[in-house]
Amino acid sequence: MSRLSLFSNIGGAEIWLFVGLVVVYGTYLEIQRRRNPFLLLDGPESKNWFGGHMGLVLDPGRSPESHERFVHQYGRNIRIKGIHPFDERLLPMDTVSVNHVAKNSMIYEKPWQTRRLITSLIGCGLLSSEGVQHKRQRRVITPGFSVQNLRVFVPMIMMKGQQMSDRWMEMLSEKDSKSLDTPSVDGAEKSVAGKGRLAVDVCRWVSRATFDVIGLACFDYSFNSIQDESNELFCAYRDMFNLALSQAQAVKSILAIWFPWIYWFFPDETSHAIQSGQATIRRVAMQLIQEKQQKIREGEQTGNAYGGKDMLSLLLKSNASTAIAPEQRISDEDVLNSINTFMAAGTDTTSLGLTWTIVLLAKNPHIQSQLRDELLALRPLAPHSSLTQDEVASLWDNVNNAPFLQNVIRESLRLIPPVHSSIRVAVKDDKLPMKDPVRLRNGAVVNEILVPKGTVVHIPIEGMNLDREYWGEDAREFKPDRWNDLPESVKELPGIYNNLLSFSAGPRACIGLHVANIEMKMLIYILVTDFVFSEDPSQRITKANVVFTRPFVAGSFKEGSQAPLVITPYRRETTET
Repeated sequence: MSRLSLFSNIGGAEIWLFVGLVVVYGTYLEIQRRRNPFLLLDGPESKNWFGGHMGLVLDPGRSPESHERFVHQYGRNIRIKGIHPFDERLLPMDTVSVNHVAKNSMIYEKPWQTRRLITSLIGCGLLSSEGVQHKRQRRVITPGFSVQNLRVFVPMIMMKGQQMSDRWMEMLSEKDSKSLDTPSVDGAEKSVAGKGRLAVDVCRWVSRATFDVIGLACFDYSFNSIQDESNELFCAYRDMFNLALSQAQAVKSILAIWFPWIYWFFPDETSHAIQSGQATIRRVAMQLIQEKQQKIREGEQTGNAYGGKDMLSLLLKSNASTAIAPEQRISDEDVLNSINTFMAAGTDTTSLGLTWTIVLLAKNPHIQSQLRDELLALRPLAPHSSLTQDEVASLWDNVNNAPFLQNVIRESLRLIPPVHSSIRVAVKDDKLPMKDPVRLRNGAVVNEILVPKGTVVHIPIEGMNLDREYWGEDAREFKPDRWNDLPESVKELPGIYNNLLSFSAGPRACIGLHVANIEMKMLIYILVTDFVFSEDPSQRITKANVVFTRPFVAGSFKEGSQAPLVITPYRRETTET
């Protein structure tokens, strides 16, 4: 029997039965909704049956105004409409409430829909696991992310930054020598008027660099994507995520969350490409895991312990340690899922953070110049490739402690956090505490409210980062110097990174914070001391929330995420004369 004949055999009675069940279920949901004490919380009304307020709170082009307006009208805990008429959600802008949700990860979990989508792509790793499984994975993985272990990656990150800089210099030289006015072989760059100037898609190039970094740091694997993009594992990761998150695939991906069999009934080129990418990743990654395990066993047998410093090696050694009880160890499948999680979370968020920082510097030349002056004072006269291990370590200490660089990165991550917002769902009834009391719809003023099991909570990361009541009237401006004299109220804001929610807070906070810090500082140090970045007046960069806050060229959304900027080699003698 064909797949289509399954549907042709359904008669009118069955259809009416289905409609009747939908009506009964809808009536049940409405009765439950009206009994929900959470409805006493005030919030904006929505005339839309579907979509509710999602566009207002998720679109970075509208969300800052929406958050501010909601707080002024309804207080700091707001009831909003979700994607269907029965979907009542909580939007907390209260510091105590947000901190409570973030800290109590056993009460507020990621929705099953989010977990299913993530698991379908990269397996059940730290991003999608919950409860005991998440604790077990994090316990085994955490040692590899200590600051001391991560310092060994500084020379490699510096090398990759220099490789990207050298590649851009080669492209500039080729453009000037050949006077080309057509796209280069890399496919994303174009010549611009004037010698020594080139437009590059910073988003794409930085993503290639972070892929290379995380490949080497994660499992000592060279993607070599800065030089070319032909590596099979690199292509598998890139194509899988680009296709899964594409606009054309969005509706089908959402439907597949509720109906996983949809890809079996309606396969297409996208689903085949995703499956092919997952097969490649599993084959190559499992081979790497087995090779590392063999080296660790051989080291134990010979008494010469395997010295691999990549995260996979550290994870496997931690997992085999006697400090971990056998029942608390994770399986090879969990190890694979952890690798995929590192690749997915470690490349996209860091590359976007870097991209937005460079875009903001291009929009603010005086800040870029001030940062360059600070970093040039740290740059040694000798080429980076000739520095000794101790000299690299000393250089990193200076870069890491550079005050204005620190301010620039903090301000960039505050103004445009790569993760726009986060979603949690209450898995049991809970009383939500508040710093600022709210007036309910029945007139009562309360400082806590019952959050029933099943309530979806939007944690507004961008909203808290841009809140004028905490950061001041200039909260939406790029002002790195604000970090020299922050308002006292900022100390009330939750977050593991400088009172920002950009890396989240609580037990689910980003484990890769220190990796991102090293990557961003070292790559910005190299790029800003080698190049001057400026805007391309013909291409206006805008923001859109596509899983993460990504840059797009206005009017060219279908062409995908990109951040075209004009680069010019920095020459001190030329600039100063």
